[in-house]
Amino acid sequence: MEVTTKGIVFSTIKYGEADLIVHCFTESDGLKSYLLRRILTARKGKLKMSLFQPLMLLELVAIHKNKGTLERIKEAKVAHPFKSLHANVSKSGMVLFLAEMLKNSIQEEEKNRELFQYIENALLWLDEHDAIANFHILFLLKLSAYLGFYPDASNIESQYFNLSEGNFQESPFGTYCEEGLKVEALKGFFGIDFDALPQIKLTKKVRLETLDLMLRYYQLHIQSYKRPKSLLVLNQLY
Repeated sequence: MEVTTKGIVFSTIKYGEADLIVHCFTESDGLKSYLLRRILTARKGKLKMSLFQPLMLLELVAIHKNKGTLERIKEAKVAHPFKSLHANVSKSGMVLFLAEMLKNSIQEEEKNRELFQYIENALLWLDEHDAIANFHILFLLKLSAYLGFYPDASNIESQYFNLSEGNFQESPFGTYCEEGLKVEALKGFFGIDFDALPQIKLTKKVRLETLDLMLRYYQLHIQSYKRPKSLLVLNQLY
């Protein structure tokens, strides 16, 4: 079936000498993997390698057989030309990290328009703004709502955050309770949107610890979670 849909590139893998497998999250069908034949050696053609950078937002005309096999892209073009996302060194490091986290976290092979629109709007915001040092923490917190494990903040004034239960507690109960500056920092991300990020002031040490807290939270709530390889680069930047 031929479909026209937006797609967000999560990753690419070289296949053989000339082919490429592209993993995309599509607005119409959720996760899709496409085989692009001879794209690595072709000098002409509708599909260019530059289109398939991490988190590129594309307009796709694709053939979806929906049989669990690799699909085919007939046409692709940029849906929104990002101004800084791939040109700015700091943002490109953020992009690599977010793309890896999204690929590790989203496992839905079905349409989820709300999740797609959340990612799309977040990327558009990231492209337009410069105060982004804490963007990835808020992005992951908000993403967890779409993945089904957003923390319960009804007792947010409590001292402890239980990673396993996903709630705040007055006393440490269980193996995965955390406290301290990283928990207090995490509380500041609840109930805000991206425009409020400049108001959050964290030292690099606390930022790294808060991010690590979120990543351990993801590890407990996502099956087959893989720690992102791009984390080292991200931590050096932020």
